[in-house]
Amino acid sequence: MKSKIILTALLSVSLLACAQETPKVKHKKTTTASKSNAKNVKFANAEDPICHMKTEPDMKDTAVYKNKTYGFCSTYCKDEFKKNPEKYAQK
Repeated sequence: MKSKIILTALLSVSLLACAQETPKVKHKKTTTASKSNAKNVKFANAEDPICHMKTEPDMKDTAVYKNKTYGFCSTYCKDEFKKNPEKYAQK
């Protein structure tokens, strides 16, 4: 009986761990170019390849891969891209 309870608990924990793989990124509702010193850049991506948020010309988090500049909504998304850029870069 104890082994069934332990097995059920382990399976529950593993299922919950898998369900939490989606990144938790807080997105800004609006951005204003006047508050930012970022330059308007044309990005190679129309949306953030990690969380699929639409890119804006004044995004501060950027990465260059194969001479193309990619824009990101957050540092987290930029860091995820840098771990495996081939997976996310547009062909």
